[in-house]
Amino acid sequence: MATVPTQLLSDAPLSLFWQGLVLGFAIAAPVGPIGVLCIQRTLSRGRRAGFVSGLGAATADGVYGLVAGLGLTAVSSVLVSFQTGIRVAGGLFLLYLGIQTVTAKPAETAAESAGDGLLSDYASTFVLTLTNPVTILAFVGIFAGVGVGVSGAYRDALVFVGGVVLGSAAWWLTLSTGVSLFRSRVTPDVLRRVNQLAGAILVGFAVVVFASLV
Repeated sequence: MATVPTQLLSDAPLSLFWQGLVLGFAIAAPVGPIGVLCIQRTLSRGRRAGFVSGLGAATADGVYGLVAGLGLTAVSSVLVSFQTGIRVAGGLFLLYLGIQTVTAKPAETAAESAGDGLLSDYASTFVLTLTNPVTILAFVGIFAGVGVGVSGAYRDALVFVGGVVLGSAAWWLTLSTGVSLFRSRVTPDVLRRVNQLAGAILVGFAVVVFASLV
């Protein structure tokens, strides 16, 4: 097994974990086909089915996050001289993602999947999320904006991704619990407001990125 150079294992600031946690929550929150699928499973088969389905999507986000974070870290020596430009590009992407999320309408149809049972629920959303390779480009932009990976610290990338996965899982727990408890109140207007809140958080991160560069 390859060993990680000691100089790349810098102390990972706790703030990176919390940034990842908030971003993971915000990235998962927009109600797309996977979200609608989790809502349907919660309504038809209970909170556990909806939450486990969400965990599949969160795991896939973690896989793509690791690929993006460790990939950037591996070529950090090349990227470090372009760090400012990379962070500007990442900040612009976060801004675009936030505005797109604010203006997006919640999906009306669920992603298609087959099979019954919790294992099938988990595997189906994991595979469905992995089939969208655009996700990895999103993580590259987010990592670049926050500055993770470019610093060359593997531990920073791992801590940030861990926060993203837990933040995503927290959203799916919130969604499945909320739908289970307030079935009659889950309307398109409520889902639209969820999108607006998630988009506002992403825009806020973009503002922070730009402020840190001034």
